[in-house]
Amino acid sequence: MTAADRRALAAFAVAGILFGGTFVAAKAGLDYFPPLLFVALRFDVAAVALLAYAAATTPRGELLPRTRRDAAGVLATGVVAIGVTNALLFVGQEYTTSAVAAIVFSLNPILTPIFAALLLADERLSRRGVAGMALGFVGVALVVAPDPATLLDPDLGKAILLAGAISGAAGSVLIRRAGDSLSSTVRTAWGLPFAALLCHLLSWSAGESAGAVVWHPEAVAALAYVGLLAGAVAYIAYFGLLDEAGAIRANLVFYAVPVVAALGGWALLGEVISTLAVGGFVTIFAGFAVIGSESVDVRSLLCRLRDRASASTDTPSTDAMDGPCGVEAD
Repeated sequence: MTAADRRALAAFAVAGILFGGTFVAAKAGLDYFPPLLFVALRFDVAAVALLAYAAATTPRGELLPRTRRDAAGVLATGVVAIGVTNALLFVGQEYTTSAVAAIVFSLNPILTPIFAALLLADERLSRRGVAGMALGFVGVALVVAPDPATLLDPDLGKAILLAGAISGAAGSVLIRRAGDSLSSTVRTAWGLPFAALLCHLLSWSAGESAGAVVWHPEAVAALAYVGLLAGAVAYIAYFGLLDEAGAIRANLVFYAVPVVAALGGWALLGEVISTLAVGGFVTIFAGFAVIGSESVDVRSLLCRLRDRASASTDTPSTDAMDGPCGVEAD
């Protein structure tokens, strides 16, 4: 495994774990905050933290957007991938359960290849990738196990959540299309104030009031989690993964989110994990394995195994290829 692979795996784990708690924290925080104001305050907290981090860790010459592509990347991050997406997520969760919200939002990885096919020349999904995506989504459904009647019944909450999933998928592809010169941390740090401003404007236009906020300790904890952990830290990991692995693979993190939420509920809240959910974990892992196998040269691997077996038994290979691995005999 290369250093880049290790970085991508670490970013995937951090983003998946921290995003996994967002649905629970958002549901808890909505008891104390109006939804759009909750999102806006979340981004206020995340923006302050991430701008301070970027200023402390980035050379001054690399802190400011300099080109149109830089500006496009910042706006795609702040307005589309973060702002609109999370505003729709938090509003949609008012009308439905966390389980339904998780499975609707897990359509994000399925929607991403559609936008990638339209907007990106270097990202396409193979048949194997389609199969892996399908397995992952089936696994999510098994883990979340929503009531089919509730899931299939059309309502405003699901429509809003679906719009949020579409926005998230489109935003990730637009960031890749922009191809800016900024680091993912700096781009996200500049994008978060735009996300906060957008959500404050949406909150004001919806008639929400700061006087409606109840500053209970649980409200402070929920805001701290979604602002600092699922906000600043998770965004550093996720948008770094987006640059490293591409939009299609980076958005697979949203298949890991329900798994983390289920395991967190079991470990912290004593919730029971059903046999069906365990089957879902295995199915999601199988989907990841199918997609990840695209980077493995199976033919060369089988050849090496064949040669080792032949060497250990001193038996010459009788395969159609009698020469060294991958070299046909004359």
